[in-house]
Amino acid sequence: MTDVDTASHRPASTEPVDEVTYWYGDEPAGRRQRSKAVLEALRIYRAAEVAMRRRTRDSMSMGENELLVLRYLLRDAERQVRPGELTRYLGLSTASTTAILDRLERSGHITRAANPGDRRSIFIQATPRAHAEVRQTLGNMHDRMLAAVIDMTPDESAAVVAFLRRMSDAVDGVALETPAVDSP
Repeated sequence: MTDVDTASHRPASTEPVDEVTYWYGDEPAGRRQRSKAVLEALRIYRAAEVAMRRRTRDSMSMGENELLVLRYLLRDAERQVRPGELTRYLGLSTASTTAILDRLERSGHITRAANPGDRRSIFIQATPRAHAEVRQTLGNMHDRMLAAVIDMTPDESAAVVAFLRRMSDAVDGVALETPAVDSP
């Protein structure tokens, strides 16, 4: 049960309850409740997305990084991608990226092709099998996601996009601004 659900199912009390402001500051109660409801809905969505990604990894017998590589390659199937680009994208070592590419090649999800302009380098491409498997695994979910947003008005779409960008900026900045706390 979510915080929002829990709040609506609490027994009514005759004594006044002080609103907890630890996470949400000293904003007026109505504004704080709306903010909490939005953030809780975002948490619920995020948990559902994490669970979906886990189920997808399990059904495709892949790890998170393998799926990230396929997603990266499938964004633009015609683009020529070098292993170094994937290394930077994943934030891993060259050796770790090579191991991931080896696994994906053995499973038939990628091919390595010589770079005709530089025989010392190669290009990585997703195979037709990878395209088909990803479409089969995620197609129904993408259809349901599209159905959830297709009827939004332009104003609703703009508000959601702006909100998600602000949230992305807020969470992306956390590691940059917050120094690590030393443990005793």
